[in-house]
Amino acid sequence: MMSTGFAALPEAERYVLARATLPAAVAEGFDGADVGEGLMRADIVIADGRIEALRPAGSVTDLPLFDLDHGQVWPCFVDMHTHLDKGHILPRRSNPDGTFDGALEAVGADRDAHWSMADVTARMDFAIRGAYAHGTSLIRTHIDSVPPQFPTSWPAFAAMRDKWAGRVDLQAVALTPVDLYLDPAFRGRLVETVLEHGGILGGVTFMIPELATALDQLFYQASEHGLDIDLHVDETADPNARSLRAIAEAAIRAGYEGQVTVGHCCSLARQEADEADRTMDLVAEAGIAVVSLPMCNMYLQDRHPGRTPRWRGVTLLHEMASRGIATAVASDNTRDPFYAYGDLDAVEVFREAVRILQLDHPLDAAPRVLTTTPASVLRRPDVGRIKVGNSADLVLFKARSWTEFLSRPQSDRTVIRAGKAIDRTLPDYRELDSLFGL
Repeated sequence: MMSTGFAALPEAERYVLARATLPAAVAEGFDGADVGEGLMRADIVIADGRIEALRPAGSVTDLPLFDLDHGQVWPCFVDMHTHLDKGHILPRRSNPDGTFDGALEAVGADRDAHWSMADVTARMDFAIRGAYAHGTSLIRTHIDSVPPQFPTSWPAFAAMRDKWAGRVDLQAVALTPVDLYLDPAFRGRLVETVLEHGGILGGVTFMIPELATALDQLFYQASEHGLDIDLHVDETADPNARSLRAIAEAAIRAGYEGQVTVGHCCSLARQEADEADRTMDLVAEAGIAVVSLPMCNMYLQDRHPGRTPRWRGVTLLHEMASRGIATAVASDNTRDPFYAYGDLDAVEVFREAVRILQLDHPLDAAPRVLTTTPASVLRRPDVGRIKVGNSADLVLFKARSWTEFLSRPQSDRTVIRAGKAIDRTLPDYRELDSLFGL
């Protein structure tokens, strides 16, 4: 039985979503009636699967309509930092103590023992099905790219990209320790793999003596091959972890013209204000985008047995945004040793980000962090926004105000793709039992 949340939409190829409430931050080319809190009212005319027009609320009366009664309408979401290759392995390999080191060890053991083509594709497909049902249309995933995973995980990603094309668009980043860029044989194979599969160069940075040299090699390879860069950075409470500054300096030194994205940057919040300010100024100068992963970082950071955590684990997103740095949030890991929970539900990510990062008071600009900003960073300005001419890929909510939206999980939302409501039935976890010997 199809689960859509609302009653059925009109069957007509041309109809109107009447009396909708839109976050102004995601609506382009239209100024609707302002109802406060960064929200506005509009009628959305849908024709042949696209947004034909945005009109004043209640003004379109000559078409079949679906009356939203001021319920919110969002564009489909952009989840710009995930780990589809790791997703859902928790039943098979748990984190023994919930720490970062415990997660590294558990994932490495599971990867070496179990990550066949069949295993990775099954778990990736399961995760993407959930994201699709929740209303996400674009995902960037990091792919563990250390031997012996080259022959398995990248082809699995390519298979999923082909399978889901037109429903959930997929991008992939090579995740490897940054020091391996110092190995000519390894980096040659890595770049070849990324180019073969249309991926993005990436990695995880550490405060090693050769960090500047390794970063210079990374930026050289990216420039030579026209590749963007996406890095895991300073995912630690140690204030001496300052690789974010080294990345900004390397980008400036290289005159790099591609897009650099960095995720986590947790240690920045543990540094002295002057130190953090100097680093953020360089990040702004380098044009680097920053994505915070609030749920995973709060789960892992400052975890000690028998001790209550003292900080939230997230980076200085407000201070970055005030400098004009592109900032976003994303899911990160789901049901694996790095984060035991999650379902690639962007609404959950948004709700938790508002709480953890205090993106409210006001909330006017907050919707950008899972829509327009990540879409632009991922070079997809055609998604993540409500705009005349765009595909009618929308998420409809009964919630009218922010307090209604953020107080419930919005499980009764309706997801529209190309103007038609999709089946929102989520995949059953039992489908994965055979992978775990259950």
